[in-house]
Amino acid sequence: MTDITIRGAGIFGLSIAWACVQRGAAVQIIDPHGAGAGSSGGIVGALAPHVPENWNPKKAFQLESLLMAEGFWAHVEATGGIPAGYARTGRLQPIADEAALALAQQRSTTAQQLWGDTATWSVIPTPDGDWQPHSPQGPLIFDTLSAHLHPRRACNALVAAIAANGVHVQTDAPDKGAVIWATGVAGLEHLTANHTRSMGAGVKGQAALLDFDAVGLPQLFAGGVHIIPHGDGTVAIGSTSEREYDDPTSTDAQLDDVAEKARAAVPALRDAPVIDRWAGVRPRARSRAPMLGGYPNRSGHFIANGGFKIGFGMAPKVAHVMADLVLDGRDEIPQGFRVEDNL
Repeated sequence: MTDITIRGAGIFGLSIAWACVQRGAAVQIIDPHGAGAGSSGGIVGALAPHVPENWNPKKAFQLESLLMAEGFWAHVEATGGIPAGYARTGRLQPIADEAALALAQQRSTTAQQLWGDTATWSVIPTPDGDWQPHSPQGPLIFDTLSAHLHPRRACNALVAAIAANGVHVQTDAPDKGAVIWATGVAGLEHLTANHTRSMGAGVKGQAALLDFDAVGLPQLFAGGVHIIPHGDGTVAIGSTSEREYDDPTSTDAQLDDVAEKARAAVPALRDAPVIDRWAGVRPRARSRAPMLGGYPNRSGHFIANGGFKIGFGMAPKVAHVMADLVLDGRDEIPQGFRVEDNL
């Protein structure tokens, strides 16, 4: 059995641990703060695709990962018995003006070319009911690729699935075998301290949960706000994107503004009370893509970092390629995702 040490129990660390355990590796996971203690313990969980145009390796990688997600999370839930809150219910977006309508129609065609028969991007009439954003042009964009999960519960689901294979998150232990550093913002800061320019930084986000039952309905994106109907009868809204901040875990008036934007976009939420407020700092690599590969000048050490806003959507594919690299020596990391792309 191959020994693997994973430092960091956020979404990347836990997903890679799960993939390695499935391949028979002897894995230990180390995080002094416990599982999902950083930005992976959030509440929004939008798994939304990039727009289907100007295709590049990042968008292709994300497409593969989003298509892997249903099977990935179903296996996790079946093994550990804990729901991750995954649902692929699509996404509705408003159309602001004639130019946006023409662009949306054009993207419907490019989605057919780029996504094939796996998903659609279409312009649809406003559906019946009150669960949709106001669209100045009348019709809405609807894509069937978007999905969502509950980040905090998804981390708990992974912990349970990994524990069912005899592996538990530890607060401290010596390294054994290959070491994968999935340490989020702290890892980016350490990398930057040892290089001549920034390797990335933390970006704070604030989000809230509303008491509103929209179970099974599509997620919405309007006014720059993700609106996610979770399976427990709550709706998550978020988030801010703050490069400068004093307190990484406090919420403030910026979150109140997010709530107002969500209510303005979707009148059905106008009277929904806020029942939870959350803030955390997400790791953004300098390239803005996940940073994967060998650790510079440290043989046998690897990096999986920089999930930023798309970490949960990228996690199934990240786990797959990192397990390939570390266990089998097979390097399928695309250009733009490599550690050296950030040097």
